[in-house]
Parts: sequence; C-alpha cells; structure tokens
Amino acid sequence: MREQIADSLKAAQKGQDRKRTSTLRLIHAAIIDRDIALRGKGKDKADDEEVLDILSKMVKQREESSALYQKGGRQDLADQEQTEIGIIKEFLPEQLDGEQLDGVIGELIEETGAQSLRDMGKIMGLLKERYRGQVDMGVAGAKLKARLSG
Repeated sequence: MREQIADSLKAAQKGQDRKRTSTLRLIHAAIIDRDIALRGKGKDKADDEEVLDILSKMVKQREESSALYQKGGRQDLADQEQTEIGIIKEFLPEQLDGEQLDGVIGELIEETGAQSLRDMGKIMGLLKERYRGQVDMGVAGAKLKARLSG
C-alpha cells in the first residue's frame, strides 16, 4: 500500500497536479508520523492495516470539516475537502453499503450468539478485524445497537 501511495505521489508530481500532490503528501506525512510513534513501541513501521486506519481517519476528518464549511457558507473549502476525500478513498477498499452491512451484522450476531448490548464489543471487534477500511464503525455501531436492543 505504501508503494502504491508513493507511486501515485510521483505521478502527481510529474503531472503537476497540485491538489493531488498536496493530498498525497498529507497521507505520506501521516504514515511517517505513525511510523515514528510505533518505533517507540518496538515496531519498525506501520503495516497495511494501520495505513487503512490512518486513511479512514483522514476521510472522517475531512467529511466533518466539509460539513462545517458548508454550514458556514464556505462552499469553496467544502469542495476542497471533498476533492481530498476522493483522492484518499482511492486507496481504501470498497465500502460496504447499508444492505451489505446489515447482512454482515446479522451473520456476526448469529456466529457469536449475541443477544444483548453486552455482546456489542465482541461483534464490533470482529467487524474491525474482518472489514477494516470497508465499514464506517460509527454507522455499524448504531445499526448493531439498534439490532441488539430491539
């Protein structure tokens, strides 16, 4: 995944695509920051799963910023955030839609025998492990909570 990002950055620089280059540099910097943080924990560098977490977090931050900019009447800044989201999402696996997520949650409830909200953590852990980068955990948590409490 790192190589894919690095290759995309080089291509953006050669093509003089400033927005893409800027966003890819931000991704690269975030990965380097994580690498530095992991060195203190005895790990050499972030693996692909951690890179997926970084990218997912970056998308979520930009979605929140875009919404705030739209509320504040700054459509130009909201559009910039949306452009960055599009670039970042190129490196994420395809997201599960609502129907697919409902199916996955149903399967995990059946697999684990979950019956109450106390079992929610177990299922959320499995979701994160098996569908990393494919699921918005906030949406998944809300759906799971509704399913287990209902």
